[in-house]
Amino acid sequence: MAAAAAATASLRVGDLVWGKLGRYPPWPGKIVNPPKDLKKPRGKKCFFVKFFGTEDHAWIKVDQLKSYHLHKEEMIKFTKGKRFQQAVDAVEEFIKSKVSALTSSEEKNKHISSEDKRHNSSTDISEHNTRKRGRPSKEDSLPEPSTVKRWDANPIAAYKWKLVKDDPHFHHFLLSQSEKPGSCSAIIQKLKTTAEEEAESTSIQAADSTATNGNVIPTDKRIGFLGLGLMGSGIVANLLKMGHIVTVWNRTGEKCDPFLQEGAGLGRTPAEVVSTCDITLSCISDPKAAKDLVLGPSGVLQGIRPGKCYVDMSTLDPETSTEISQVITSRGGRYLEAPVSGNRQLSENGMLVILAAGDKALFDDCSSCFQAMGKKSFYLGEVGNASKMMLIVNMILGSFMASVAEGFTLAKIVSQSQDVLLYILSQGPLACAFLDQKCQSILQGSFKPDFLLKHIQKDLRLAIAMGDSVNHSTPVAAAANEVFKKAKTLDQSENDMSAVYLACNQRP
Repeated sequence: MAAAAAATASLRVGDLVWGKLGRYPPWPGKIVNPPKDLKKPRGKKCFFVKFFGTEDHAWIKVDQLKSYHLHKEEMIKFTKGKRFQQAVDAVEEFIKSKVSALTSSEEKNKHISSEDKRHNSSTDISEHNTRKRGRPSKEDSLPEPSTVKRWDANPIAAYKWKLVKDDPHFHHFLLSQSEKPGSCSAIIQKLKTTAEEEAESTSIQAADSTATNGNVIPTDKRIGFLGLGLMGSGIVANLLKMGHIVTVWNRTGEKCDPFLQEGAGLGRTPAEVVSTCDITLSCISDPKAAKDLVLGPSGVLQGIRPGKCYVDMSTLDPETSTEISQVITSRGGRYLEAPVSGNRQLSENGMLVILAAGDKALFDDCSSCFQAMGKKSFYLGEVGNASKMMLIVNMILGSFMASVAEGFTLAKIVSQSQDVLLYILSQGPLACAFLDQKCQSILQGSFKPDFLLKHIQKDLRLAIAMGDSVNHSTPVAAAANEVFKKAKTLDQSENDMSAVYLACNQRP
């Protein structure tokens, strides 16, 4: 016990440790120097730890750290799981590589020393190490970045460091739809306060180029997933990566093959997936397809019985979502609508934003799933609220895309450089990754699908209809919708939404 306490007290940068963070189990990591711009939390002494087998790094208090070597057997005995074992394997591989490098260096030094002795004896010249004591030279010290870096997620990837940007830790937000209109600023402040408090308590900076919670504890519930399109494929990949037990189904069966190789199970029908899983998620193209999936032959509804859970992640109109909710709950099932904001790339990187409404307990049960696929999760109250919010978000997105396409078309017509236009936009208030990505597609004339054009047009159509249902006109969205409809007549439905530029660029 005394030896363990002494080992903890003498921890320093470079040591391998077990770090305990909140409700998560102890996880293997390495103490490193923090980025220069990352302030150390006030209070108890702590170290900055990068965790193996994950994308996480955090300030960990000294009393939550233990020596890796002294406590290895104890930790392995009490903590199990695929992700945990991968992390331990990663540490051991790291240790082996260090030992191997050290051995090789010693052999090299012996050889050099031997050569030096022969050389010195023949020339009678002796050399001295002139480096002073104190801080090691740059060549001897481990490179510590000015921006946050992370281990490659693959434990066999030779541990290459990758530069990544800072991004806030994953948060859940609960929004009450009973707030009065005048309290909008209070809601925003509430969101900011919640985010700041959680960030301060965890001090985690999550990578923005992969699933943000590499060490999330996967739920022990069996997860089903229906629909492996652009979004669904990325979601399932991250669920599996984070250690979830997943069974998949897709209308075209060959899309399931890559996931079966990664350990997923295969369901022959939607009904079979629902009946064998605790929570079934789906991500389908449009309202008609979503209803057919639930109500059709061997559909979701046939597998529903009391306690079974269904989460629809498609972007639907609120009426369709409400109808699906009613038929699911009429059979004793539980329902959550949870459309996602993002695109193919964000889906693959585990950086989606999830808007959820419906069964609150089911929302909580999906916590580890949402963490695996996204960076933020919002609970918006009763069924229909998430669908409404998602349509509004995509209405803004589609209108913005149409406006950008129109601007680039006008620049071309009046003999202004489109490259210069993009550069100017990138220096102003509109600068964002979305703008850069879509403008690059326009400049290169390459419209590889990231967010299908037909889907954003569908969302615009549904948003306009939602406005009509409450006698509210949406003229800007209506104009954008017409441009996307024109692009569809040019056979651009299956291309990226940025292909709307072709419709704008077509002279009457």
